Amino acid sequence: MNGNAELLNFVVQNSQMGIETLPRLLEMVKNEKLSEHLRKQLEGYEDFKRKAGELLCQQNCEKKELSGMEKIKTYLMMNLQTMMDKSDSHIAQMLIQGSTMGVTDAVKRLHDYQDADRKVVDLMEDLRKFEEKSIEKIKEFL
Repeated sequence: MNGNAELLNFVVQNSQMGIETLPRLLEMVKNEKLSEHLRKQLEGYEDFKRKAGELLCQQNCEKKELSGMEKIKTYLMMNLQTMMDKSDSHIAQMLIQGSTMGVTDAVKRLHDYQDADRKVVDLMEDLRKFEEKSIEKIKEFL
């Protein structure tokens, strides 16, 4: 897989992770401000996934979404982590951890594929900034 496809599929999968988990977490959140932030974050992930899909199509690259096993693993981990503690603070902590992993992976991949197309790099940078802003916003709910 070329660097552009690798980076774009990372954006697809990172976004898909948010798209898969945020609706379930929204069912648990009690704080309206946190709910509002999560809805905006969900819209952001949907937009990133769409943009990455369009770029993959333009470059004639295959779109690789999360596997069924990855979805099941994520679902089980989220249920396990919220089984005993469904507080807004705990959910905020989980979201910060997930977004931090996303930022770390994005930075690493950007270093690995410095020769990627400018549009692809810009999308990755936008995703990284989106995740960092989300982390800062969610900190107020800890």
